[in-house]
Amino acid sequence: MTRMVKCVKLGIEAEGLEQPPFPGPKGQYIYEHVSKQAWQEWLNMQTMIINEQRLASFDPRSKKILEEEREKFLFSGGFEMPEGYVPQKD
Repeated sequence: MTRMVKCVKLGIEAEGLEQPPFPGPKGQYIYEHVSKQAWQEWLNMQTMIINEQRLASFDPRSKKILEEEREKFLFSGGFEMPEGYVPQKD
């Protein structure tokens, strides 16, 4: 049976993640309050942020930036596209 959550990002009842995305209280909170769809949207956005800002996954500063952007994207609002981002033209 599919686990459903009231997604804080999408504002709807939607399919939840199968497990917390990472260990600890924040991973558990995401598991309980973020849908699979919203998490996938975040992963896509995270990839764009890493590429646009040329972040290194092993750099503590980069990890902090991604954590802050994830918080804005999923929970608090105020998320903005990365500086210099130009949408692809169809």
